[in-house]
Amino acid sequence: MDRPAVILENDETVYDFYLRHQQNRQVARLAYAALARRFKPRVSYSEGAREEIRRLVYDDTRLIIAVNHVSETDPYTVAAAAWASPLRPAIGRTRVLAKDELFQEPKQRKRIDMMGGIPVFRGKNHGMRAVSAAGNRMMDVSAERVRRGDDLAVFPEGTCNLVDPTQIQHVGSGIGHIAARIRKLGVEPVLICMGLSYGPAQKLKSASVYIDQPITGLPDKPLHIVRTVADGMQKALDGAVAAY
Repeated sequence: MDRPAVILENDETVYDFYLRHQQNRQVARLAYAALARRFKPRVSYSEGAREEIRRLVYDDTRLIIAVNHVSETDPYTVAAAAWASPLRPAIGRTRVLAKDELFQEPKQRKRIDMMGGIPVFRGKNHGMRAVSAAGNRMMDVSAERVRRGDDLAVFPEGTCNLVDPTQIQHVGSGIGHIAARIRKLGVEPVLICMGLSYGPAQKLKSASVYIDQPITGLPDKPLHIVRTVADGMQKALDGAVAAY
């Protein structure tokens, strides 16, 4: 299947492609293992979280993984942490929402596609009105991929935190709408909040990654889901900072 150009004017073809795209799981596992060796994140958990995540993965429960955004290398750090955690079996069947700019350069796009990327056309780059239809299509595709058996990883802040990496930025509404659409498709996703800290000096290797207790029984309304996500992300980030 030919990869379409990831441009806003081509959004229908782009999302048709990513509705069906499936990376090579074995290649993905090898890449995640290599990232774990390179970045060496230190993964810690709230009490009982590791065992609960292992149970959820074993039971084939659908997961939404929400992570704070500090650096452009965050996806690689998170991938490395996934390899070193009970999330390892989900490698190769996890979709990762990523800004459309990352799909422009062929070599980088190949890496993003291997990691399960789904492009997001952001209003800050194209204008809110211009991306409205594409945004709705992205959320529908994300929800449908989860219904088909994938998990979903999201950086809900939408941009790197260049102000105070110990405090969560504004969480966009997208994650709430996606979770609500997943439920409308008959799936009850579980939220896992992952905190990411590079310490005061922002050292990209040996990051502190903290995984909090999974959150079940999400609220019904997207706005309330967003609040739950924001609170959970801050709690996880506090854990990552404390464990650094």
